[in-house]
Amino acid sequence: MLVTTPWRQGVILLLSVLCAAGMVYYHLFLFVPRAIEVRAVQGFGNGYSFGADFYPIWLTSRQGLLHHRDPYSPEMTRQIQIGLFGRALDAGHPAASQDYRAFAYPAFADLLFWPLAFLPFPVVRIGLAVILPVATALSIVLWLRTFRLHASRVMLVSLMVLTLSSYVVLEGLFAEQVGLLVGFLLAAALAALVDGRLFLSGGLLALTLIKPQMTALLAAYLLLWGFCEWRVRRRFVGGFLIVTALLGVSSLLVWPHWIGEWLHVVFGYRQYSTPPLVCYLLGNQMGSRLGPLLIAALLVTALALAWRMRHASPTSTEFALTISLLLAVTAITLLPGHAVYDHVLLLPAIILIALSCRDFAASSHVFRVVLGVTALALFWQWILAPVVIAMRPILSPQLFVAAVLTLPIRTAGSMPFGVCALLGLMMRQVTRKQLRAVEAIDRREPRTG
Repeated sequence: MLVTTPWRQGVILLLSVLCAAGMVYYHLFLFVPRAIEVRAVQGFGNGYSFGADFYPIWLTSRQGLLHHRDPYSPEMTRQIQIGLFGRALDAGHPAASQDYRAFAYPAFADLLFWPLAFLPFPVVRIGLAVILPVATALSIVLWLRTFRLHASRVMLVSLMVLTLSSYVVLEGLFAEQVGLLVGFLLAAALAALVDGRLFLSGGLLALTLIKPQMTALLAAYLLLWGFCEWRVRRRFVGGFLIVTALLGVSSLLVWPHWIGEWLHVVFGYRQYSTPPLVCYLLGNQMGSRLGPLLIAALLVTALALAWRMRHASPTSTEFALTISLLLAVTAITLLPGHAVYDHVLLLPAIILIALSCRDFAASSHVFRVVLGVTALALFWQWILAPVVIAMRPILSPQLFVAAVLTLPIRTAGSMPFGVCALLGLMMRQVTRKQLRAVEAIDRREPRTG
């Protein structure tokens, strides 16, 4: 066994690299060009595509720093649209309701990124093209540290290669989504928490509020966790509140009315943005009826879990499962259905499942079935990408675009539900095991007395 281990590791690494190469080629040379072509046909192809999601932050930060302009003003919205689409959007245009763009981040996002305002956007794009993948790769190391899990060098490199070549991350890297940076900050915050650096952890968690919809549920749990054992954990709460207050107050000094203006933009996005993933996959009719009920049920379950685990040790399996499950619930209930790049929140859950699933699969047939289905949904992108690439020269362009092009990404919306189900089954096994241990102790105590 020891002799064949290096050979097997080499095969795993080689397969990971080949799968990654196929997915990267598919995304950059087939999927993205088609998306740009569609934008051009609609008349929106004269602006930025690469780096489009970071452009509003760069522009508003630059205009605010140099010209003291309000990032939420109609004039700034118009300039953002011109930069992204080559022209301002006409409210009467059929695509305007789908492609409406404005600065939708809290104002302190501009303050955090103000040094970039002195650089031209093409230079900023190049810098982020290096920083974001490095940060995403480092977040894997931080999550392993948070969960106290060990991975061999080959396993670690394979995880990094597959993560960076996944559809979720490729979409985030091409758009230069700040959500990837939020994922890194979140991993750093939890790693610091497990290491006992509570004030630093709270401060890093506060920085993730540049995209509050991604971390609001987890932040609420961690604040509850901190308040419930105040004497031990007060430095975490203090770090979070102090940094949050500094960000908010400093923004108010620059833009006194930013909170109301930001909320106005956020509510405006609801008119065109896709609904949460639960509603999105159910379709228009069922989604509008059953979706809110399912979201409410999931959020109530998440809050109940948070309350039950408010005393959990940060180094325990229960704590790791709780934060992973809360992030998974966030992905399917609070984030727009189209925002697959924000599914980087599932990374800690996938790491936790991948490196500890054997212990849970051995005792549960249901877990093995759900694990197999979820693994297929996850690896579907890497399996189908080479197939689609091979079919490109065979099929006509019309048939290829209509029936084949999107095959590798068809399971992107269903995979988060499988991850959520696996985490729920793992949590159930852990709590049952603890309950049996407590009952065994209770039965022994009368005899020892």
